[in-house]
Amino acid sequence: CPVQVAEIPPLKEPKSTARALYEMFTNNPYAYTSDEALYEVNGTRRELGKKEFFSKGQPSLRFIALSKRYGWGVHCNAEGKVAIYAVQSPEYKNLSSDKALRQLKAVRSHKKQEHSE
Repeated sequence: CPVQVAEIPPLKEPKSTARALYEMFTNNPYAYTSDEALYEVNGTRRELGKKEFFSKGQPSLRFIALSKRYGWGVHCNAEGKVAIYAVQSPEYKNLSSDKALRQLKAVRSHKKQEHSE
């Protein structure tokens, strides 16, 4: 992620997926699974039923801009419910240093370009 301090995704119309998920997870931590959240944000916007929405592969939260661009860590509890934490927060630091938790990095959008001199 290019930021050291988490940023709130900008508010645009229509809302970006990152902004909609940010609002969902900050207003309702541990209320939604990743599938529920992705469907709520993307499936309903496109007026798709759940079966139709999930008939095509959907990206995991590791691919969302909240993690890749804006500096938010995603945590899933034992029930698979999601909350987000700012990269600079004490909660993020505690969770990211917990060896008992499975740690996954966000997926980059593109490969780093090598510089030649």
